[in-house]
Amino acid sequence: MPDNDKRKNYYKENKILKQIIMIKQKFKSFIKTELSAFIILLSGINLIYFPVIAGKDQRASFIHDDLKRTFNIHFPSFYDKSVQFPLVIALHGRGGNGVSMILLTRLGFNNLADKEGFIIVYPDGIELNWNDGRMDEEANDRAHRENINDVGFISALIDLMIKDYNIDPKRVYVTGISNGAIMSYRLACELSHKITAIAPVDGNIPRMLFPECSPSKPVSVLAINNVNDPLVPFDGGEIYGHFHRTKLGKVLSVDESIRFWVKRNMCSITPAVTEEPDRYPGDGTRVTRKQYFGGIDETEVILYIVDGGGHTWPGGLQYLPASIIGETCRDFDANEVIWSFFKKHFR
Repeated sequence: MPDNDKRKNYYKENKILKQIIMIKQKFKSFIKTELSAFIILLSGINLIYFPVIAGKDQRASFIHDDLKRTFNIHFPSFYDKSVQFPLVIALHGRGGNGVSMILLTRLGFNNLADKEGFIIVYPDGIELNWNDGRMDEEANDRAHRENINDVGFISALIDLMIKDYNIDPKRVYVTGISNGAIMSYRLACELSHKITAIAPVDGNIPRMLFPECSPSKPVSVLAINNVNDPLVPFDGGEIYGHFHRTKLGKVLSVDESIRFWVKRNMCSITPAVTEEPDRYPGDGTRVTRKQYFGGIDETEVILYIVDGGGHTWPGGLQYLPASIIGETCRDFDANEVIWSFFKKHFR
């Protein structure tokens, strides 16, 4: 790698590390009670190699419902405001923020944005959490306790990106992990007129939200669920926190969540089933892909079932030991699969 590239990479890693330290200081009391998985990344951050990113990064904010809402934007190096670019919004899990999502995905979306030509935004939840439609029974997270209007925030964020950065409103996509995955489902329910497709990882539809989910337009869905997820149950039921087994609200099963969208999009009820290649036998996982074709307006629903996988992002960072969160699947890269899915869909 050329010396200039090494320097750029060094400065980028240090910039990310400084942001993590700031978050740690700001939410010190919160971290003591829940031991955020995001902060644990500090212990190994210097061992992580990040490929050089060619694009441009920007930290931005605006006021929504009297709250300062913050987010990180990554632009490809060839971004031109006169050209409409697709938008991907990536939502972190509980206990994280936008920077933790960048780390979890190993800058994969940023690299893809530079190659493929889209803009990616990593928003921050209020006090490290999204109001995703659950009622967390014991954690008392502020986003749920105060019913923070995160749907309104993401809606306003989309509007801002269209207005200020000339985003293509026909190509707006949302992905996320865990709390961010569940939030993706909620956004598809309530902002289907603005969102073309979603890709939730390690999340299902909340039981409280399910009766009220009535999207006005079809939304293509690609879901990735790990069968051995110790936090978000594959078969539905109570979600638990990482360490204290805190009850965080109930969700539907993976099958129930998928069936809802298959029916809503009027896809074929019989999927095409593929056993994916076991490219990395050492990870102890196997992947099955189910694809439901023929939905309204060319929508589809795809489910990746990762047998042996934990509460993790396939191809991403093993952010905690497998004894706590389970194994990370290495048979495919979730970033690449998600973007390949998104770019097929537009309105």
